[in-house]
Amino acid sequence: MIVEKRFAELTPVELYGLLKLRVDVFVVEQSCPYPELDGRDTEPGTVHVWVAEDGVPVSCIRVLDNGEDRAIGRVATAASARGRGLSAQLVSRGLELCAGRTVDIGAQAYLEAWYGRFGFVRSGPDYVEDGIPHLPMRMTAR
Repeated sequence: MIVEKRFAELTPVELYGLLKLRVDVFVVEQSCPYPELDGRDTEPGTVHVWVAEDGVPVSCIRVLDNGEDRAIGRVATAASARGRGLSAQLVSRGLELCAGRTVDIGAQAYLEAWYGRFGFVRSGPDYVEDGIPHLPMRMTAR
């Protein structure tokens, strides 16, 4: 079951679970120097979307309100839950939440084709974030 909540609606246990999942994926597995806290999690327009098993988030994204446009980010799935299409389900749901808006994503470079299957296209040059090659991608409003 997909869960959707704004920051103010998150319980402390849910927030801890989402942040722990990000740390496990980005810091532990991918050796990022630290989990980036950009302050966007707490914005009133941000929607946290995740799948939990036994009350523990195993896959998550967040949908950001960028004024007229939207962004999807912090796509993370626990190693134990990979290969089941959870991230694809969440990205699809995120895109539904963004209906009629242009959507941006900062994709890890090796996932360019994966995001392309949703309709995202490269929108700029490669860059490095937290030591990992990324590229900007965009899906124009439909």
